[in-house]
Amino acid sequence: MITERPVECVVDLTDPSAQVIYNMTVEEARRRIASGAPHAVREIEGSFALLGTRDRTVYLARSLDRPLRYFVAKRGAGPCLVAAERIDRIAQFLHQEGLADQFHPSYTRMVPAHYVTRVHLVGCPDPAPVHERFFPAPDERQPLPPDLDEIGRRYVEAVYEAIVRWLQKRATSGPIGVCFSGGADSGMVFLVTYYALLRLGQSPARLKAFTLAVDGGGEDLAQARRFLDALDLGFFLEPIAVDSQALDWRETIRILEDYKPLDIEAATFLLALLRGIRRRYPDWRYLLDGDGGDENFRDYPIADNPELSLRSVLTNPLLYVEGWGVEALKHSPTYSGGLSRSYVRTRAPACWLGFDSFSPHTTPKAVALAMRIPFIELTGWDEQKLYALKGDILARGVRALTGWSMPVFAKRRFQQGAVASAQLRRLFPEQPLLYRRTFYALYET
Repeated sequence: MITERPVECVVDLTDPSAQVIYNMTVEEARRRIASGAPHAVREIEGSFALLGTRDRTVYLARSLDRPLRYFVAKRGAGPCLVAAERIDRIAQFLHQEGLADQFHPSYTRMVPAHYVTRVHLVGCPDPAPVHERFFPAPDERQPLPPDLDEIGRRYVEAVYEAIVRWLQKRATSGPIGVCFSGGADSGMVFLVTYYALLRLGQSPARLKAFTLAVDGGGEDLAQARRFLDALDLGFFLEPIAVDSQALDWRETIRILEDYKPLDIEAATFLLALLRGIRRRYPDWRYLLDGDGGDENFRDYPIADNPELSLRSVLTNPLLYVEGWGVEALKHSPTYSGGLSRSYVRTRAPACWLGFDSFSPHTTPKAVALAMRIPFIELTGWDEQKLYALKGDILARGVRALTGWSMPVFAKRRFQQGAVASAQLRRLFPEQPLLYRRTFYALYET
């Protein structure tokens, strides 16, 4: 869709049919975004990446689970803003319009999740975008009581509500797969989905737990079996065997349009899993995953990132979800921060291979509940207590909702569990700079 006036041009390359909005039409959501009013945008429920225009101003907003990027090109008649989910889509359009000489991927901008981004198209030089937060609501910022049973119950109930809505509004028919490692995040999602199907009177035969096994499998496959066997649900497990020679991190960079090493590693294995599912089931569409659970519960080894400290993690409620914040010097203009940037590692491979994926950990209610957990009070500034917290909370919540005792195992990243540990390092470059160079080389002429 192209909107043009004497001194402005807006090219909207987002797909209206890809927007999943539960409580209003896409056009109503677009009107709310064009109002620029955070309270109006906050009321949009679902998965969206949209823009609206008013006078010479463009307003853009998105949910946490999908990207939205834009680029401002110069034309004789004035500036032209081009918006799309992918960088290569913007580049393709500019090439078609004879504007490719202005393009570089680092000149694109990612709209940060949970903000309305306002861009004035007033000519050269372009004013900086203005970001105004629409999430969370003021009444969603008070701490929860330091009661692990209560926190677990409320969080898992929020996940259950999100999955029920997804089943009723989006995945209304056909099989459902869970990208499953047997860890706390995907394990909780699997059990709550199974429970939701039973409560809705739907056949649990719709459900499968897909576990990646590269060159015979790493620790995840054995863990997945232990998890499901402990609940007499082993018949749901379906291993997806992959040869490590089929893994190609360069292809992953092209699909993700990013170069962060850990995300490239995780997405490379996810692509292998999804390709295995696609080969076995050519028509499979719906997938669930547990991405976002680590971010919500701040469950990453702090020692792996020299920029972080226990204090920075515990005193910044949305650090892992949004990064350092849009006003911080560390905030990249090309990418947003935290899961706001990194969820592309899940969404892009799924879209590339024709899947419709969803993680209930990314819904506003789940994120808002997680940010209200009193981590300092619960951990007493003890790092090991922090790492044990997520599994404990989720297991308590699953027990409260379903009555089932969810097994909890030590945390591993997806890429660490899908293949034997001795093989992991040989599959990826030792120098992180090579990832960045490979990405920028995609646009060299």
